[in-house]
Amino acid sequence: MNKTRHAEARQNQRGISSNMVQYALRHGKEGKASRVIFGKKEALERLKELQEEERLVKKMLDKGGVVVVADGESIITTYNYTEHQH
Repeated sequence: MNKTRHAEARQNQRGISSNMVQYALRHGKEGKASRVIFGKKEALERLKELQEEERLVKKMLDKGGVVVVADGESIITTYNYTEHQH
């Protein structure tokens, strides 16, 4: 997405990094008049999602990883990953 000079100037004045802009665009809610909003509510929801994802990844790590064997849209089997299995 291209940024106008006006947007660049306001972003710098307000201390909003390019990473913040990209994150808001990815995870924000669409508002009126071409706005994307990543407010306190969205931030708290996203933090909850990230905490749930962290718990899941830690469980998978405890297993050494998880392997899913699939063919197209069908899951054939799953198993815990070990280094000697590929």
